[in-house]
Amino acid sequence: MSNTKEILSLSVEIGDVLLRSGGEIYRVEDTILHILNAFGIHDYDVYVLSNGIFASANEDREDACSIIRHVPLGDVHLGKIAAINQLSREICAHECDVQEAWVRLDACKNLPFQKPLIQKICCGIGCACFCSIFGGKPLDAFFALLLGFFLQHMRLTQRARGASNFFIDIIGSAFLTASSLILLNMRLPVLQDKIVIGSIVPLLPGIALTTSIRDLFNGDYLSGAIHLLDALLTAMCIAIGVGTVMILYRNIPGGVPLP
Repeated sequence: MSNTKEILSLSVEIGDVLLRSGGEIYRVEDTILHILNAFGIHDYDVYVLSNGIFASANEDREDACSIIRHVPLGDVHLGKIAAINQLSREICAHECDVQEAWVRLDACKNLPFQKPLIQKICCGIGCACFCSIFGGKPLDAFFALLLGFFLQHMRLTQRARGASNFFIDIIGSAFLTASSLILLNMRLPVLQDKIVIGSIVPLLPGIALTTSIRDLFNGDYLSGAIHLLDALLTAMCIAIGVGTVMILYRNIPGGVPLP
């Protein structure tokens, strides 16, 4: 049997990967608790926030230890979540010891995102579908597909440069709005608002908002408030990008009037 510190470190590291990949607070906490129980540790305390994990074990014994881990908000990676969930199930079924769990955990942490080209194509297709759902015509959906492709290219490029998500949201929403206005001024038979609505969906904080509501209903008020604030700030950045371009366009003479 491994020592308490190694088991606690393993469980917190697994929770860290889950939290970074977009896992819900209560699932992260539940996973850590099940792993500690599976390795025979029953005297513990675990507290998980949206950007932190606090854990201690065997406080009244000589092998007492505690861990505090800061976990910054990251991008959702469903592949890592699925792999970690499978690993935790095998640990709880006593099919995986501590050493093997560390090896499996490293493999889960190194799971890559989809290739950039696949992400861009899927983003474009998604934008086209949402444009159609909100009343856009086939031509509008086509332009939404192109804008979604270039939007994802810009997001990946800016993230590689270390730009903040708020900056990316402002620039991305401004780019989409300006591009739709250019199409409108080219006298093309397009619905400018439908193109913007469809292509802006990848920027919307849907997961953050849903997570915040779930956390609030589960009684995790602090985590819910953090996710809610993140969603509101993201929505504000999108509004700034769209609103700034629209205001500038309305004050420039000679353009095509907006409906």
